Amino acid sequence: MTPQFETLQRRAGEKWAQWQDQQKPWIAVGTATCGRAAGAMQVLAALRQETKRLGLDCDFLEVGCSGACYAEPLVSVMRPDLPGICYGPVRPERVPELVRRWFAEEKVTPEIALGTLNSQSLDGVRPLEKHDFFRFQVRRTLCHCGEIDPTNIDHYLAHGGYSGLARGLTIGSENVIERIREAGLRGRGGAGFPTWKKWQLCRETSADRRYVVCNADEGDPGAFMNRSLIEGDPHLVLEGLIIAGYAIGASEAYIYCRAEYPLALERLRTAIAQAEAYGFLGENILDSGFSFRVRIKEGAGAFVCGEETALIASIEGRRGMPRPRPPYPATYGLWGKPTVINNVETLACVTQILQRGAEWFAQYGTPASKGTKTFSLVGKVKRTGLVEVPLGTTLRRLVYDIGGGILNDRSFKAVQIGGPSGGCIPAELLDTPIDYDSLQAAGTIMGSGGVVVMDERTCMVDFARYFLDFAQKESCGECPPCRLGNRQLLDILTDLTQGRGSDEDLALLEQLSEVVRLGSLCGLGKTTPNPVLSTLRYFRPEYQAHLEKVCPARSCKALIRFRISEICVGCMICADSCTANGVIVGEDRPQIDPSQCTRCGTCIDVCPQGAIVVE
Repeated sequence: MTPQFETLQRRAGEKWAQWQDQQKPWIAVGTATCGRAAGAMQVLAALRQETKRLGLDCDFLEVGCSGACYAEPLVSVMRPDLPGICYGPVRPERVPELVRRWFAEEKVTPEIALGTLNSQSLDGVRPLEKHDFFRFQVRRTLCHCGEIDPTNIDHYLAHGGYSGLARGLTIGSENVIERIREAGLRGRGGAGFPTWKKWQLCRETSADRRYVVCNADEGDPGAFMNRSLIEGDPHLVLEGLIIAGYAIGASEAYIYCRAEYPLALERLRTAIAQAEAYGFLGENILDSGFSFRVRIKEGAGAFVCGEETALIASIEGRRGMPRPRPPYPATYGLWGKPTVINNVETLACVTQILQRGAEWFAQYGTPASKGTKTFSLVGKVKRTGLVEVPLGTTLRRLVYDIGGGILNDRSFKAVQIGGPSGGCIPAELLDTPIDYDSLQAAGTIMGSGGVVVMDERTCMVDFARYFLDFAQKESCGECPPCRLGNRQLLDILTDLTQGRGSDEDLALLEQLSEVVRLGSLCGLGKTTPNPVLSTLRYFRPEYQAHLEKVCPARSCKALIRFRISEICVGCMICADSCTANGVIVGEDRPQIDPSQCTRCGTCIDVCPQGAIVVE
C-alpha cells in the first residue's frame, strides 16, 4: 500500500466513524430503480417533510437496493440509543405513524418491520440477517448494496474500497492474473469461461495497445443483476475494471451500458469523476507509473450487442452484428487490438479477490464453480428480488427457502434460468445444484443469472413461444439459421398455441432447433432453441395435448372457453364488467357466447361466487 492510498483510506475511515458515532438519528431510503418504481422518492419526500414538521434533526441517506425488491420501498431508521430497523414496504401514508412511533415513542411498527440492522432483536423483530429472504444468502458482491451511499467514494473507501487496486499495483500484473487463477473465477455473464485464461491470452498477444470492456448490456427479460449492482456499488465494478486493465497492460477501457439504465449511467459517471479526483484513474495512478482512462458507451438496447463481437462493432460506431470467431476478442478485438471483455459481476468479483484473497473467494462454491453468484428471482414466487448464494446451492433453496415458495400457494411447475438462452427445469429436478456443469447437464445454462419461476397455470408451449418471439425480434439477421430458422420455430409454436398444430410439428421443432443451434453464427442463435428443446424434453405431453387442441394449463386463449357454472346466483356483475358487449346474455342464468368471448378473464376476476369455469 502506498502512503497516498493509506492517507485517503484513513481519512475516509475517520469520516465514516465520525458519522456513525454522532448522536444524531439517520434514515436511509433505497432509491435504486426498483425502489423508485415502487414510490421511494415520494416516501423520501414524506420523511423529510414529517421530520422537519416535528423538528427532528436527522441525516438522510440514499442507498442502493438491498435485494428485497418485493418489499420496496425500503426504509432503514437508526437512533444512537436503539438498534436500527429496516422497514418495507413503506408507503407515504405510513410515514407519519412510523416517524412518530420510532422517534417519539421509541416503538417499532411491527407489521412493516423486516428486521433489525444488527444482531439484536427489538420488540419481537429479529435481525434482518435472520429473515428468511437473507439467512440463506452469502452477500459478497452485494455486501455494500443498501448500506452505503453509492455516490460517495468515501463510503466505499471506508469499507476497504480500492485496496484491491493498491494491492494489485504492489504485487505486479502477472501476480494479479495468478490470484485470479488461484481463486477459480469463471465469467459471470455467460458460459463461465475461466477469467484468468482470457486475461493471460490478451496479455501475451503482441500489440501496441490493449483494451478492457465492461459489458453492462443486460438485456434478458427479468434480469436486473448488473443494473442493481452498478446503482448500489459502482466503485466495486470500476475498481475491478481498473485492475483488469493493469493486469493485461491496457491503458483505456469502455463501459458498454444500455441507455435504458439512466440511473446506472448517472452513478457510473459520478464514480468515474470521483475516482479521477482521488487519483485512482488518470495518469500515474497511486505513483505506480500505470495510467488508465475509462469511457462510457451507451448502447441502443439491441440484445445481440451483449455478444462480444457485436458489442465491439457497436463501440466502433458500426451496426451491432457478430462476426465469426476465431479470432477471439482477446487477440483481435476493439479496433483490431487485443481486448478483454468481462461483465459487471465478473469485475466485481475481481475486486474482492484482490481485496480479500483467492482463498477467501473460494471458500464457497464447488471445485469447478467457485464463489457466489447473484440471481434475479422473478415470476410466480412470493419474494422476488436480487439474491446472492454460493454456487452449488439448489434451485429448491432458491425458490422455496429464499423466494418463499409459489404465489398463492399454487403448485410449482418449472423454473427457467439463463434468460432467453436458458432452458426450463421441471419440479422433479428442483434439487439440481446451481453450478455451470449441473445446469448444462439439465439442458440450460447459467447465463447472467436471470431466474423465472412458473406455476401450474403457465403453459410451457406458450412460454417457449414467448422467448422465441423475443429472440427472433432481437436477431441481427446476419446468418440464415438464426434469421430464418427462428422465424420458422416461432411460426410452429404459434400454430400450436392457436390450435393449428399438426402431427409433424414436434419432430420438426426438434430438427429445426438443432439446425439453428449448430448453424448460427453467434451465441444468440446457438442458444435460442434452449427453451424449445428443454420444454420438449421435460413437458412433451403438454405439446402433445396442444396437437389435440387442448391447453392443460388453460392459458392459450384459442384453446379454452369460459362457462358459467350452476353456482351462479345471477348477480350479473360479470355482464356489467365484461369488456365486450353482448358476450354474457340472460338474466336468471346468464351464459357466455363463446363466439364473441375474447377470453380476457375479467369475468373471473369480478365474480364473487367463483362461478366462471375455464374449460
